[in-house]
Amino acid sequence: MAMPSASLGCKGSPGEAKQKRQGEDMPWSVMRLAGIIVLLIAGAVPSAQAQNWPTRVVKLIVPFGPGAGADIGARLFAERLQARWGQPVVVENRPGGDSMVAIQALLSANDDHVLMFGPSGNFVIHPFLYTKLPYNPDDLIPVARVSMTILAVAVKKDAPYNNVKEFTEAARAAPGTFNSGLVQGITEFTFWGYQHHEKLQITQVPYRDINAAPVDLGEGRIQVVMSALAVVQPQLRADRIKLIAVTTKDRVKAAPEVPTAREQSYPSLEVEGMAGVFSVKSMSEQIKEKIAADIRASAADGMIGDRLEATGQIVKIGGPKEFTASIAEQRANVTAVAKAIDFKPKN
Repeated sequence: MAMPSASLGCKGSPGEAKQKRQGEDMPWSVMRLAGIIVLLIAGAVPSAQAQNWPTRVVKLIVPFGPGAGADIGARLFAERLQARWGQPVVVENRPGGDSMVAIQALLSANDDHVLMFGPSGNFVIHPFLYTKLPYNPDDLIPVARVSMTILAVAVKKDAPYNNVKEFTEAARAAPGTFNSGLVQGITEFTFWGYQHHEKLQITQVPYRDINAAPVDLGEGRIQVVMSALAVVQPQLRADRIKLIAVTTKDRVKAAPEVPTAREQSYPSLEVEGMAGVFSVKSMSEQIKEKIAADIRASAADGMIGDRLEATGQIVKIGGPKEFTASIAEQRANVTAVAKAIDFKPKN
């Protein structure tokens, strides 16, 4: 009688079958391992680049002339960052063209060692002011929020109104007789939004030099100024004008007795004059995070904060995601105002 084991032997033993399966599975295991290694290497390359950045001179382009608030901030941080990075950090002033000269200089360089240090409000409003722009706003990438310019609402010292509510009621009671001096850009958009919301007729006086507005306010030629605190400080110290609100989200150390507009139930006057560092799209997320972290570390001892406070600025560091979100909020507010007042671009 034939034994069944002979036919089983033809198919191979269980051990041989197992070895065959392992052999067939081996290429897939190797491929999976290779894929993991590739992903790890790909993730390590940008991280290594960020650790080694910068490898040469870093340029900070400022859209204003020497002595402006952004210029002062840029130079204070440049000194600290140069020490941390071991590479020269050079500040280059490129004023003019409503900040577009500086923006184009940044974008045309297309170099992750060329940055712009300036206010976000300038380029946020460009699409609302101009039908044609020489650059794409989406190409300007937020890297780190650095500081905030304190903005305030001021009136004549002996004016019969001492807060926003009293000023609003006085302006409403005398339509067309009040005049304003406003800093161009996001500040004036904010004030226009407040006027629209409160149904006020206030005539804006155009100033080539906003520093003349507080002088006119003290003389009674205009009735309100909304500008940086630094702009109105000389007339405040001369006791010719007074503040009725700051437009920041919180009270400021430079004027702790002055309530915010939101505190007074006038959120339409709230705006924060953010300034920070911008780059181009080619900069990696890791390098952006490194720059933000180094800026935060540079301001940790408070020295830069004290220096900036004297110029009406506050250190308020934020990373790339936080800065991007703040700019988006700023842009949404301007969009709402432009739509409400049916604002038309210049060209």
